[in-house]
Amino acid sequence: MVPRVKLLVVVASFVNLGFSGAPTAPPPKRAKVKNNSGVMPAGLCGAWIKEPDGGLFTSPNYPEKYPPDRECIYIIEASPRQCIDLYFDEKYAIEPSWECKFDHIEVRDGPFSFSPIIGRYCGQESPTYVRSSGRYLWIKFVADGELEDTGFSARYNFTQDPDFKDLGVQQPLPICEFEMSGPEGIVESVMVTKEGKALQTEAVDCWWSIRAPPGSKIYLRFLDYEMQNSNECKRNFVAVYDGSNSVEHLKNKFCSTVANDVMLLSSLGVIRMWADETSRRSRFRILFTTFHEPPCEGDAFFCHSNMCINHTLVCNGIQNCVYPWDENGCKEKRKANILDGLDNTNVTIIGVTCGLVIILLTVSIIIQIKQPRKKYIIRRDEFDPTLLHEAFEPPHYELCTLRQAPSSDGEILPEDFPKLQRTSSKCIHSHHCGSQVSSTRGSRSDLSLRDAAAILSEMEPSLQPPFPMQATPTSRRNILVMKHSYSHDGAEECDLDDELYDGPTTSRGRAAMDRTVHRSVSNDF
Repeated sequence: MVPRVKLLVVVASFVNLGFSGAPTAPPPKRAKVKNNSGVMPAGLCGAWIKEPDGGLFTSPNYPEKYPPDRECIYIIEASPRQCIDLYFDEKYAIEPSWECKFDHIEVRDGPFSFSPIIGRYCGQESPTYVRSSGRYLWIKFVADGELEDTGFSARYNFTQDPDFKDLGVQQPLPICEFEMSGPEGIVESVMVTKEGKALQTEAVDCWWSIRAPPGSKIYLRFLDYEMQNSNECKRNFVAVYDGSNSVEHLKNKFCSTVANDVMLLSSLGVIRMWADETSRRSRFRILFTTFHEPPCEGDAFFCHSNMCINHTLVCNGIQNCVYPWDENGCKEKRKANILDGLDNTNVTIIGVTCGLVIILLTVSIIIQIKQPRKKYIIRRDEFDPTLLHEAFEPPHYELCTLRQAPSSDGEILPEDFPKLQRTSSKCIHSHHCGSQVSSTRGSRSDLSLRDAAAILSEMEPSLQPPFPMQATPTSRRNILVMKHSYSHDGAEECDLDDELYDGPTTSRGRAAMDRTVHRSVSNDF
């Protein structure tokens, strides 16, 4: 029988090659699409066929009757931006019951047993077409101990997710895989960009495989977690697998605002992060610790939570146990230093010394602040006369004139006249004027009354007329007066216009005039 089979295979190969000797073109390769679907328990739940864009699965012994007391779970996972279409064959028979409480098929929209339920089916009529809202379908077949039947056969395929119809077909994703081991370690999302696995603008589907020693388990503790698009699992999530990266070993999936610690029961843990182009700011940071169950052997540390961890993880500044037993009382176990050797006496001496130093420093600062400072006089190299006080200026003499106005007939006025009228007179030095302003401000001259009288006596001979005195009402006469004053306003103009009133000149008028001139000079000095 075996030789005949071999002969048929050889003949078929010749038929495929053809007798012309020209080789035929190889069949086109189908695009590789990841199909991460799975079944539990494997090998006991009927046929399970995975194809790049779909698959097929059946109940145990299909199309014969399924065995009693059997429970099978089928989890189907599509590629990113795809959803799942599920079809049941017409040849379908499951023990009927009220609300399908006995034998039944349960379909849920998601990867877990607590995902939203789509429907529970039994009886002789096959379920209708089922479509998932996302990338996962969770299917469970249950058979009790009585009344078995034919069972079912179902086929699934992957289609474009309507939510991502505008974005088109998902571009090929970069390869992003990491291998980690050891008693502890950090798994974080920034490793993707640090190690150049993907660009910041690309969608990523990254996997971290953590391998513990045989017989050990893995404890995962989230140190940081944030999803850019919270509660949108189609766009970003962090998933934890226990045993392999197959969907049936999915332990937890986080896409909301909170992530809980995870205790894995196998020595292989897988962490997966999916983030599309709009969710690349999603981040996480996980501390993994390998452990084994008690009794603790050798120098292993007991965490009081059924965990025995490596002794090197004790007092390392990181909490590796579920509760911080490994970080309690670490001061005694830490390496001794200078501060640990100080007792109360040493601390007191150091404190008193530091206090005295501070006091002395404060006193020295106060003394420096209150100490008188030397004053320095700035000397100028060149003399500046503008700095001198105006009192040092020498006195100025003013020469005022009483101009004589000629009469209408050209005669000169006589000396004696009844009234003296000041004519318009101007100071020779207008900026040193003995005017009223100067008198009100006060004269600072050193001349006395005796000097004033001497000036008047010198002026009298010049006042003697060379002709007989005549009373000429319209005639005027000039009188020359030397005045001495100190004026503050150098630019002030002196206007002493004294009119000479016409009238007969007598001795009494002369004496009155002398007294008037003497008084005027005295006041000016």
